[in-house]
This record gives sequence, structure tokens and C-alpha cells, in this order.
Amino acid sequence: RGLEHQSRWPERLGRPSVARPRPGSPLVWFHAVSLGEGMAALPVVFHCARLHPGLPILLTTTTLSAFKVIKDLLPDVVIYQFAPLDCPDAIESFIGYWKPSLILLMESELWPNLIMSAAEKGIAVALLNARMSLKSLNRWSVPLGLPLVSLMLSKLSLVIPLSTIQAVRFQLLHTPPNKIHFAGDLKYAVGDVEVREKELNTIKDLQRQFNDRPIWMAASVHRGEEEVILRVHGELIKAYPSLLLILVPRHPQDIKNVSLALKKHKVNFVLRSTMELVSINTRVYVVDTLGELRMLYRVTPIAVVGGSFLPSLSGHNFSEAAAAGCAVLTGPHVGHFYHMLVEMWQINPLAVKQLTGEAELLEVLKELLGDSKALEARQGAAKDAFSIMSHGVVNRVWNLVSRFAIDSQQKRGIVD
Repeated sequence: RGLEHQSRWPERLGRPSVARPRPGSPLVWFHAVSLGEGMAALPVVFHCARLHPGLPILLTTTTLSAFKVIKDLLPDVVIYQFAPLDCPDAIESFIGYWKPSLILLMESELWPNLIMSAAEKGIAVALLNARMSLKSLNRWSVPLGLPLVSLMLSKLSLVIPLSTIQAVRFQLLHTPPNKIHFAGDLKYAVGDVEVREKELNTIKDLQRQFNDRPIWMAASVHRGEEEVILRVHGELIKAYPSLLLILVPRHPQDIKNVSLALKKHKVNFVLRSTMELVSINTRVYVVDTLGELRMLYRVTPIAVVGGSFLPSLSGHNFSEAAAAGCAVLTGPHVGHFYHMLVEMWQINPLAVKQLTGEAELLEVLKELLGDSKALEARQGAAKDAFSIMSHGVVNRVWNLVSRFAIDSQQKRGIVD
């Protein structure tokens, strides 16, 4: 289905595509499933590389979209591979070759064969930004599932949950309480990843093309949401004829649907991949490329974070938009990002605006486009909330990893 790398798929079976550096030395293995989790892992990867120069670091992800973006963001010292399938042969082959001394899993990557194999070999495993959906909790809580998940969770050295609710869910599945510790949400640290020189040049180029026009952005838009966004944009243009919308679909394969919707609405648009310049007649700038969202937040004053306007969806990380100083708006369906919403509201109620739906989205956008003081207040509140929430989270996470995972390995003589 086009979801595998044409030449690197054998890595799924635990077959390496590069040599392991310094055979016999310690190695830290980070694993994240997709782009969002991979981006959340990067600040910790960088931190580990800074603290331990020369230490081999391996990062794996599952999805092809994560590979396409993250491979270009990693420092040279980090090895990138696709994660092995969670079946005994692939796991044994992978661990047997790479011989990690520490495994750091992101969010909800609970794989029984991986965790049990690591435990048998005395390898410490930690779960960072740990979360358990209500659906997963119910599935694991059945009589057949609970003994398996309880055994698996007992093998972890450390669980760092996203929130108190997540901590309770892990405890309900019999995670030993002494292994659960709080540090904050690593997704706040994503916005702190340094903007590269190439991105700065792109930002300047886009700003020249946009030519001081009023702008808003709809990011991570899922299939079906583009209709909501385009209807709202159509109404806004009546009041602001030069208004430009930056539309960023969540999945590149949805570009065809987005293009059809734009043609149906008879909207003049440009695709980013074509490198066509934005003209005064361009109404929508469609970003059909990967890995540029963080950069794009820096060219728009208003960011609407999608994946949140349809009941079947569960939101996306809006801290990146806050880090860039956008006025941040999101829809009613935010899933496990609700804890982030609440934390930012506690710092400043203006930090993020959660909308009830399409009508309120139109109303709030009209207000922000027409009232510079209201816009600046929301931009400042978002940036301040991000700064407060992100401060020190990577240090706290790594201190816990050092205390509960690395220390246990040192006691066993596995890590020097």
C-alpha cells in the first residue's frame, strides 16, 4: 500500500542495514511509532548525545512518514533503523545484533515480545511520555489480557506518564507504583528543537511571497475537515479579500481530496511541492510536503490545529504552534491532548482556544483578524505558557532515566 520503504523493509525482520558501532560497547535504543512520537523523542536523543559523546545511539520508528522527516533531523552520531516486528524471530535477531544496554520506548509502544526478551537479557526498559487510551485499558483489563499486561509492565524499570489520569490507568493494570514517576510532557520540548539555517531561509522566502497579507493556517487537517476549513475561509474572504490560508493536510495521500474540494469551491490554490510562487490571486497555499509544520508555524500569526473537528478524531500536539508564538485554536475533540489544554489554561486561559465547532471557528477568526490587540494577547499567552511548561522537562526525564534505568544497569555491570 505504499507504506513500506522499497529497499529497507528487511529491517522489519531484524536485519540491520548498517554496522553496529563499537561492538561490545553500551548502546541506547530509542523507539517511537510515528512522526509525533519521534519528534517528542528527539530532544531526549539530543540530550543523551550531548551528555555522552561517543555513546552509540539507535533510533527506530515504525512509519514511513516518520522516517522521511526524522532521518534528516538526527545528529550524525545517531543510527536510524525501522523497528522490528514484534515477533520472536525479528526481535531476537534485532536485539542479538544491536545488543542495547538500555531501551527507551515512547508513549504507548508496549510490545510483549520486545519487553519480555529485553527482561530475559537483563536490559532495562523505560516508557517515556507513557499513555494508555481508555480503549486499550478496557482491552487489557479482560481476564485473558490482565495477566499478560501485568507481567509485561512489571518488567519495566520506569514509567513516566503524561498525566495523573494516565498514571492511574497504568496502576489499574498492576504497574508497580514505585516505577511510576512524573516529569512533564516531552511534546512541550518539541518546539525547542533548534530551527536549522535551511529552515530560516525558507521562512524568509515565504514571508517575501506572502507580502504582509493577512494569514491563518489550518494544520494537521484530516480527511473531511478540509470542508469545514474551506467553508470558513470562504466566509472570511468576504471581509478580508486578500486573506491567505495555509492548509496542511495530516496525510500526504489526502492531497487529492483536498485538491478536489478546492476545485469544487473554485478556489485559486498553489501546491508547495510544485515550488510555484504565491501570487496576489492565490487564496490557499496547500502544503503537500512532510516535516515542515514546525517551520510553517513561524510564518503565521494564527494556527488552527486540526484532527479535532470531527467526533472520530482525537487532536494533535498544539505546543509547537504555541512555541512559535501563534494564537492557537483547536476543535472540540482533542483526546489525550486534553491534559495539555488544561495545563496551558491554568497558566493563562488565553493560551489555547478550544472551539465548539465551525460556527465558533468563524467567529473567533473574524475577531483575531480584525483586532490586533486580541491577537497579540493570545500570541503572547501561548508563547508564555509553552515556555513555562517546557522548562526543564528533558532534564527531568533524563534524571529519572539515569536514576531508575541506567543505575540498575550499572549495578549489573552492563553500562559503564
